[in-house]
Amino acid sequence: MFLTSHVDAGPAAEDRSAPADAADRYRAPALDKGLDILEVLAEQPRGLTRAEIVKLMGVSPSQIYRMLERLVVRGYVSRVEGGDRYALSMKLFNLGTRHPPLRRLVAQAQPMMDEFALEVRQSCHLVVPEHGHGIIIAQASPQGHWEFRGRVGGLLDLFATGSGLALLAFQHPDRLTETLRLWGIADAGARLAPIAGHLAEVREQGARVAPSAQFVGVTDISVPVRGPGDEAVAVLTCAHIDHPGEAGEDSRGRALARLQTLAASL
Repeated sequence: MFLTSHVDAGPAAEDRSAPADAADRYRAPALDKGLDILEVLAEQPRGLTRAEIVKLMGVSPSQIYRMLERLVVRGYVSRVEGGDRYALSMKLFNLGTRHPPLRRLVAQAQPMMDEFALEVRQSCHLVVPEHGHGIIIAQASPQGHWEFRGRVGGLLDLFATGSGLALLAFQHPDRLTETLRLWGIADAGARLAPIAGHLAEVREQGARVAPSAQFVGVTDISVPVRGPGDEAVAVLTCAHIDHPGEAGEDSRGRALARLQTLAASL
């Protein structure tokens, strides 16, 4: 990374000149450009040419040339299709999965989730909050030719998915707005107001069971994985589909009970 140098004038000078906005207090333009490149490429599964990156970022080619090459050298970005396009490598994913608490949670949950999928004949996935979204960190599939499942690494809308709404519901209601600010959601109060009643109902029921807002014929069954403060540190969700010959309500009830037992074990 090529960072601009500065002279440290000491705490007093820093206090006089520091902007009121904490986001602008310690600017590192080169680092920001590198992160912008990674975020742009994260949205493009086939990668982008240098010219396309320049256009999307709204900068000149000279502003990103060395930064892009350094990202290639460090292994965060790879050249594809003969070197004309750039795409994210697996390095960020590998770094993320090295995080010890996350790794421990996945290591403990995965065999239990596999057992659930085999026993109930339904897929399930484990979701944690991540920068204003929910992210799927583990997934288990039933045996058989057909399945419906979430993708590991997939980002979920906290306000429009079963897993996201369950994560919100099982935070302490008096601290929820502040919790969402810490998760990176600035307009938390305005976005929570329309769903406050639903979240209270989910808390009272101890789980969220409702038709999927994304797929017809799928029922989202979500239960919290609670931390020491009794708030949800993660959510287990079964995207339940009815099988021929099974009563839907009985099948969903069995999946819910089994999922609650699994969550209590984590």
